[in-house]
Amino acid sequence: MFEFEVIARDPGSRARAGRFVTPHGVVETPAFMPVGTRAAVKTVDPQELEEVGAQMILSNAYHLSLQPGVECIERLGGIHRFMGWNHPILTDSGGFQVWSLSARDAAGRMVRIDDDGVTFRSHLDGSVRRLTPETAVDLQLRIGADVIMALDECTPIGAPAEQARLAAARTHQWARRCRDRWLERQQDSPVPRALFGIVQGGDFRDLRRWSTETIAALDLPGIAIGGQSIGYSKTKTVETLEWIEDLLPTDRPRYAMGIGDPFDFLIVIERGIDLFDSVYPTRLARNGALLTSEGRLRITAVAYRSDERPVDAACQCATCRTVSRAYLHHLFRSGELTGYRLATIHNLAYCLTIVARIREAIRAGRLEDLRARWLRPSATQGEDQRMGTPLASSPQ
Repeated sequence: MFEFEVIARDPGSRARAGRFVTPHGVVETPAFMPVGTRAAVKTVDPQELEEVGAQMILSNAYHLSLQPGVECIERLGGIHRFMGWNHPILTDSGGFQVWSLSARDAAGRMVRIDDDGVTFRSHLDGSVRRLTPETAVDLQLRIGADVIMALDECTPIGAPAEQARLAAARTHQWARRCRDRWLERQQDSPVPRALFGIVQGGDFRDLRRWSTETIAALDLPGIAIGGQSIGYSKTKTVETLEWIEDLLPTDRPRYAMGIGDPFDFLIVIERGIDLFDSVYPTRLARNGALLTSEGRLRITAVAYRSDERPVDAACQCATCRTVSRAYLHHLFRSGELTGYRLATIHNLAYCLTIVARIREAIRAGRLEDLRARWLRPSATQGEDQRMGTPLASSPQ
């Protein structure tokens, strides 16, 4: 039920186009995964996700285990049926959320980590919870995701070498236990699930390479690159991927966790990444920031009060086809929830269309042409805003 095939490669980089087969459909890679943390991509419904080109989404086992609870999702037929999305779903184990969201205990600590797992307090009600590699796998299997993630210990930006080494070693130990639990559970499961391991190692080349070799040796269906080095800084993201790209398995999906800025898409794809995700485009949308082929647009600015143009003339999404900048400006200034939905539809369509253009270019052997058009210098935009117009037309 899980197969991954590389069908085209770019001769000028490590970029590749492939097909990832799952029980709920085929994902054409490279692919961006919108984030539906609590079984919902904020403000949009499953049909709208299909219309903007989403193939696979990400949900989070930490949040779903707290609300509505795994028992509820399981009783209602699993996450696909629960949320009305009959396409592939990946769940994060919750390791990052435990680290970032847990309420402080009486001693002022966010979370207690030991070699067996994590003890934390729910950010909802402060109740004490326990997560181990085995329970992380069990929760995700019961939720019913197609792809599940091994429990890992996230390494923050700037962590010293010894902290990063200990976190990576614990991540490796937990990945082995997750693998063993996953293999055990797979024997009795009527529907197969794929387990991905996660590379850690902080900002250190030797630790990243060690972690990549260790996780790759587990021979799991996919491999992810995690930690705050990825997605938080272009320089660190590039550096980390270049350290390890020769060690990543070539015959299975590679997933960079937390990549959502369109300017980063080509960067990671050219370094061999197949899957990536982020809340970035949906969070921007809810704050009135719209991604366009001419740069970011702040829709609440007074300049758009009477602007009858679409958000982006190069975009064919439902928002750009039907409403003006002036209308969106009105909705946001009035606090109307419809504004969040329309902005989210646009930002997701914008990101997913760019990835589709890159995917088409790799298959057609024209990625260099797309790169030149995309990164063409502009007299009106800054060095980090040289988007060009890849949205307007696809390679022939």
